[in-house]
Amino acid sequence: MRSDVVFPSAGLKLAGHLYRPDGVPRAAIVVGHPGGGVKEQAAGLYARRLAERGFVTLAFDAAYQGESEGEPRGLEDPGQRVEDLKAAVSCLGSLDGVDPERIGVLGICASGGYALAATATDPRIRAVATVSAVDIWRQFRLGADGGQDPAVVRSMLTAAAEARGAEVQRFPLFPATEEEARAGGPHVHEGWEYYCTPRAQHPRSAKSLTWSSVDRIAGFDAFSSLDLIAPRPVLLIAGRAAVTSWMSVEAYQKAYGDKELAWVEGASHVDLYDRDEYVTPAVEKLGGFFGARLGV
Repeated sequence: MRSDVVFPSAGLKLAGHLYRPDGVPRAAIVVGHPGGGVKEQAAGLYARRLAERGFVTLAFDAAYQGESEGEPRGLEDPGQRVEDLKAAVSCLGSLDGVDPERIGVLGICASGGYALAATATDPRIRAVATVSAVDIWRQFRLGADGGQDPAVVRSMLTAAAEARGAEVQRFPLFPATEEEARAGGPHVHEGWEYYCTPRAQHPRSAKSLTWSSVDRIAGFDAFSSLDLIAPRPVLLIAGRAAVTSWMSVEAYQKAYGDKELAWVEGASHVDLYDRDEYVTPAVEKLGGFFGARLGV
């Protein structure tokens, strides 16, 4: 069912996993991974589960990350991330067995914001859904809970400017120890547990970002053009216990037309990455959404 694919995005080769059911031309879904993630983690899980429901799916590593090309490693460039999703749509649309008129996009965490931005400006995307959506601009400026002191992002921009030079400099995404992770609160600890312990760690997932990512992120707003998505449908899935759920609520409020905000009771932000009791109802909702809007 799964095969390796390579496709171009703005001059870089991206590495993906294609999940393809047998049969007649089908609807297809691009699946984008969380910030710092790789295709072997949450994106691959959702791609596989949706393929089991009859969709052709493609999970891939963003440029500068995972097995995809791009230097410096660990660069988070929102413009490139949006381009990567559009390139994945092109890849799917070129495949035998895929109906290019029935392609959707699913974004998880940071890819949720990127998926909304890509859909707003690419009419080939016929439906878009998100799981634990995060707009990385809001995450950095306002924090996961929306209450971060504005001085934090200003200090990061200062540090990013000072880090510019011949040598690439990076900052860590996760605390060094479990004790430090717990001190950061439940959301920080859960992210650390997912990415830094046997729960879901992967040798190619990003544990740090380049400082040159920060000014790129600070100038990007994934929600600025949501009005351009309508009349195409939007589904936003969030955990009721997720500290980041306010971003899904805001995206829902800014979207027009055929839109739905669906809650998974009891789930935190990261629960929806891999906990079966929460992933299963999310996949059921996604399968119904894409099935109704794209067909299978």
